[in-house]
Amino acid sequence: MVPHEHPSPHPPPGRRSPRTAARGGPVPRVGRAAGRAVPVRRDGERDVPAGRGAGRPAAAHRGRGRRRPAGTRVAAPARAPAALPRARGGGHRGAGRGVPVAVVGRALAARRNPEAGAVAHPRALAEDLAEFVRAMRAVGLPGAPVAHRGGPLAALDAETRKALAVLGRDPEEGVDAAALTALWDEAQSLPGPSGPPVWLHADLMPGNLLVDGAGRLSGVIDFGCLGAGDPACDLFPAWNLLPAEARPVFREALGVDEGTWLRGRARTLSQAVIALPYYRRGRNEAMAANARHVLREVLAER
Repeated sequence: MVPHEHPSPHPPPGRRSPRTAARGGPVPRVGRAAGRAVPVRRDGERDVPAGRGAGRPAAAHRGRGRRRPAGTRVAAPARAPAALPRARGGGHRGAGRGVPVAVVGRALAARRNPEAGAVAHPRALAEDLAEFVRAMRAVGLPGAPVAHRGGPLAALDAETRKALAVLGRDPEEGVDAAALTALWDEAQSLPGPSGPPVWLHADLMPGNLLVDGAGRLSGVIDFGCLGAGDPACDLFPAWNLLPAEARPVFREALGVDEGTWLRGRARTLSQAVIALPYYRRGRNEAMAANARHVLREVLAER
């Protein structure tokens, strides 16, 4: 199972991580030959769309997990630019824990996650990512839930400052907490979105992206944070994956204005400073390493 991170290691009430079940157990790994395990919702709807070009909600197995607001359905873009998970089976795993999982096909499981600092064709990947984000924004399905991370930037303030204080007291980590705090302070005066909320994946971390042998985007997984909100929420890859020279390609392809771009950077900073204290020192070194990468990239843009 790929690494996963929300703005908080412990999502707020009503927005539980899809990688936890009713008793808090993680969704277990399913072998490569079988596919990947992904969470399902209690109300019988899948967390993820049905597949490439499906344009319709996916069927699901019932099980315990996060609940989407009543009456809400989620559909894939009519022409998805990257493969999306397709359920091939389901059930429960874990002795006594009853963790609900669905198994998605081998085609997605066989692909690899991209790695920050080792992107083979960054400009092409930037264009691929922008195409996916545009497709998400083009979804016109009404009644969207608020995406996890989709609310105002101010909602992240208290937890971000708490994490910055923790990192500032840790000389071993070597984080310039004062400079990061200054950037965060500046972001608090940024204007909010000028338009209506848009559909978001809201968790575009490297571990939720899949690339093919040429390094091009070939799949997107884990739609557990899906919903509507600030379009800046889907700009994470600009700092958590793409090198500096590819960021303008991503930005231009999406037509991102200055305020939205800076909100995106601030949201990415927030995610990283909260993730780093939580995941370091053996809990999840891949997530911790990516958080450090984000902080370096954000500071380099000052």
